[in-house]
Amino acid sequence: MRPRCASTTTSPRCRFRPAADGQYTAVVIGGGLTGVEVATEMVRKLDAAIERGPTVGKKPVPRVILVDRNSRIGSDMGESAIPVIEQALAALGIEARAGVSVTSIDKEGVMLGSGERIPAATVVWCAGMAANPLTSRFPVERDRFGRLRVDSFLKVAGRAAEFAAGDAAWLPIDGVHSTVMSCQHARPMGRFAGYNVVSDLLGLPMLPLVIDWYTTILDLGAWGAVYTQGWDRRVASTGAAAKRTKAMINCERIYPPRSGDARDILAAAAPIVQRPPDLFE
Repeated sequence: MRPRCASTTTSPRCRFRPAADGQYTAVVIGGGLTGVEVATEMVRKLDAAIERGPTVGKKPVPRVILVDRNSRIGSDMGESAIPVIEQALAALGIEARAGVSVTSIDKEGVMLGSGERIPAATVVWCAGMAANPLTSRFPVERDRFGRLRVDSFLKVAGRAAEFAAGDAAWLPIDGVHSTVMSCQHARPMGRFAGYNVVSDLLGLPMLPLVIDWYTTILDLGAWGAVYTQGWDRRVASTGAAAKRTKAMINCERIYPPRSGDARDILAAAAPIVQRPPDLFE
């Protein structure tokens, strides 16, 4: 049986669902970095869905509700960035439900611990992170996310020949702070792990991974973005300027060379740490 399509009416096999409460409402659960990025992008997605949908009667008004049990949305970003996030959410018309939990989810919507019922056709869960369950097969120390402890060479602590990188591993990257589950640390961890695996097999010296800087660039949809520096996340750039940095990371920096040349691809895998992404005016 072929699935029905809810995004276009150009095909005779595709049709929109019948009009109902919450048809163009999205509830995003989790006000961390992922939840904020999803919610701010969902505004544009719902607007596009309405434009493609039936035009009979009054045009629907999209709603995006961002729910988090912490007292403020985006609390992980710190005091410097929270006001910027709140400004962007307000400008985009996103409704915040802070300090509440979700008690149930069904096909027609969400029930909050406050007693509020939100009819919604779209619910996106962005609460919590966990390493791949494969890490539980190792009889060694793991953190609360299930990640394996590794040394600066990315070798699993307590093991003779196993290496781990990315979201499956953690180490005090600057001697104090643990690596985060993001491309900022996963990419260099992968490069150094690959180099050190080969070096270990050949009996050659391995290279330690040390990163002495930390930045966070949070996308805020059509409003722009916010760029912070340091582990205390001090705001360095906002709006369109920060959005340029985010686009450079997402569309250029994280990708391997597109030339198809093996030498370029191997060069991109060299065990080096890139400098912080550019700040734009």
